Amino acid sequence: MVAEGKCLVRRENLVIFVTQVAPGDVVDLRVTKAKKNFLEAVPTKFHKYSELRVTPFCEHFGTCGGCKWQHLGYETQLKFKHQQVADTLQRIGKVALPEILPITPSPDQTYYRNKLEYTFSHNGWLTNEQIASGHDYERRVLGFHTPGRFDKILDVNHCWLQPDPSNQIRLAVRDYALEHELPFNNLVTQEGFLRNLIIRTANTGDLMVILQCYYAHDALVPLLDFLAERFPQITSLNYVLNEKGNETFNDLEVVCYRGEPHIHEEMEGLRFRVGPKSFYQTNSEGAYNLYKITRDFAQLTGSELVYDLYTGAGTIANFVARQARHVVGVEYVESAVQDAYLNSEINGTTNTEFYAGDMKDVLNAEFIAKHGRPDVVITDPPRAGMHPDVVARLLEMRAPRIVYVSCNPATQARDLELLDEAYSVVKVQPVDMFPHTHHMENVVLLELR
Repeated sequence: MVAEGKCLVRRENLVIFVTQVAPGDVVDLRVTKAKKNFLEAVPTKFHKYSELRVTPFCEHFGTCGGCKWQHLGYETQLKFKHQQVADTLQRIGKVALPEILPITPSPDQTYYRNKLEYTFSHNGWLTNEQIASGHDYERRVLGFHTPGRFDKILDVNHCWLQPDPSNQIRLAVRDYALEHELPFNNLVTQEGFLRNLIIRTANTGDLMVILQCYYAHDALVPLLDFLAERFPQITSLNYVLNEKGNETFNDLEVVCYRGEPHIHEEMEGLRFRVGPKSFYQTNSEGAYNLYKITRDFAQLTGSELVYDLYTGAGTIANFVARQARHVVGVEYVESAVQDAYLNSEINGTTNTEFYAGDMKDVLNAEFIAKHGRPDVVITDPPRAGMHPDVVARLLEMRAPRIVYVSCNPATQARDLELLDEAYSVVKVQPVDMFPHTHHMENVVLLELR
């Protein structure tokens, strides 16, 4: 098992990356892509199944684009994720590493997500079995993209990722739209009325629904009223009108039709307000593990100045603030900074401050002179990692400790190599937040030499 959940096989010194298999499978392969140094392939016939295999629990496994590791037992998944972190840091980072700590498992392996996004389609994907049956299937669907296809949506009967009433809401909206002949999304021409449906659940019991449509329609209010009546547990019912070529709506108005325009998550007595545009870790209980490890690595005593880079809505900043003297957060998205201030206000946190702007521009010499040299830097960048200018600034600041949280060990390893001129890697702790996928988080503690 190698990066991105693929398996690797060598034949006559030729490297072949294979999807949809497990280590130990004996298969015939069909090459789907040929590059100069490697091939990509899919299995066409299984001669022997690996002893690592288990029976997938979802009826949509293999067709849906998610949960691609359901055919592996969870302990096996953790083993491969741990090995992937080790291999990536050694191969790309090329820095001295301590023994990597055992991976922290997700508290839940099913129904662990607090946010799912479903897409409407007027021309849903049919499986090979459905096509072979000759049955006339309903093609207007509400579900997930099939792998590698932007224009093909699989109708989903039951998703194991998000707790109820997520499935009931999705099915009710789909059936209502079919019954009332509402226009479904045409993903190729970008026409139709119904575009996508976002459901956010919270550990407080709050529930948010966001219906995204291309334009206003006489059926919009009746549909929203139907949802409010059928599911009184919805505490935040919203809609967005979006005629753009993509489904992002950070620059658009989100209209709160019923209830509050936000929901709340709780963690160690802290409350975090989550709006329609807010980022919050999609595995709430897994995020608690991640933040506790981050705080432990920071070794706070109450006297430290902490810089929290890529702070988002200030969740980590507020989580560690009670153990620090002062926390300064920096974030690119201005609306997220507003959420961060709001979260500090909700929790009565008075020792935080936040700034919005491009990290490489905000984190300059004047900024450091104004706020002081940090005792601890916590950085949690996006998948692309940190800009080289940000890494250079960290090397100039020479904070005694850096806690680097990453959802992409490859870019993390690249940054660790750059930081190696002044910092040693002291601890490495993988954290599983995404069971049945190859994705994970990884926390690294660096100390100034």
